[in-house]
Amino acid sequence: MSISIAIAGATGYAGGEIIRLVMQHPLYAQGEMHIGVLTGNSSAGLTGAEALPHIPALANQKIEKTDPDILAQHDVIFLALPHGHSARIAKAVGTGPVIIDCAADYRLRDAKAWDEFYGGEYAGSWPYGIPELPGHRAALKATRQVAVPGCFPTGATLAIYPALQAGLITPDITITSITGISGAGKKAAVSLLGAETMGSLKAYNTAGIHRHVPEIKQNLSAFVENEELRIGFTPVLAPLPRGILTVASAPLVNSELTTVEARKAYFQAYGAEACIQLLPEGIQPQTQHVLGSNLCQIQIEVDKNAGKLLMTSAIDNLTKGTAGAAVQCMNIVLGLPETSGLPLSGVAP
Repeated sequence: MSISIAIAGATGYAGGEIIRLVMQHPLYAQGEMHIGVLTGNSSAGLTGAEALPHIPALANQKIEKTDPDILAQHDVIFLALPHGHSARIAKAVGTGPVIIDCAADYRLRDAKAWDEFYGGEYAGSWPYGIPELPGHRAALKATRQVAVPGCFPTGATLAIYPALQAGLITPDITITSITGISGAGKKAAVSLLGAETMGSLKAYNTAGIHRHVPEIKQNLSAFVENEELRIGFTPVLAPLPRGILTVASAPLVNSELTTVEARKAYFQAYGAEACIQLLPEGIQPQTQHVLGSNLCQIQIEVDKNAGKLLMTSAIDNLTKGTAGAAVQCMNIVLGLPETSGLPLSGVAP
């Protein structure tokens, strides 16, 4: 019996990356997993050769209009759609197939936060897909509906949570994340044109208004008790196709903490995690080293002069930050080896 995969929003950056990873899955190679319908909006009616030229195996496949009735005929549905569209389709599909939503529609547990940062009807929340967080694998194994995290929250959460869990830092955290342009999606926008982005860096959605702020707070609040969690988040757009470098800092609880001691807490949290690489001391995460992989590289350092812990991570926003996380969650839900189909080495140079 073959597992059938449907991908809504297949011609966007996230959708195309999901296709690439599914086609690398060992079950796909064995003929036990296949790609069924690929859907799009403006791309409907195009062939794979026109809309997905980097995937020659699908050159003759037509991109269909997104029809919930057709999606529902598949075992697994990936929703790689803009925010605000997934909930409507998921409700129409029903509870039969496994649904992996890559948008924000089901990420937030707080309806007020949804209203403030997104607006429109609040759809509720689904089990959240960062398997490396405590308790998340158990929740994913028990569900058929998954909310894939945002790319910024993935890099930030993985960099910071072990320090909060171990009580190494106070919950007053400053985060700067530098992102490639693909994080904004494939929509046409003047601000994303090559002439506007090449050779330039720009902070945007600053001072706490970025939509991923409540998601980062939601993730990290699980590791804070009896204190207010304060997050300062600044995203920076860089002239890169893909990748996110996150640098976070927070005051030390114990001013005598050493880097060696801090690293022990991170090894305890991530020692068995295939998709996390805690780098040796002195080596910094770089986006080029995780390109195309489902790996998150992390470095931890105590800044004695500032009395702070410096936490740095690098991910590919389209792989570990979106599509790779989606496939990783699918594997868990289906009871498959978690890293099946997921590259754990980057592309170099």
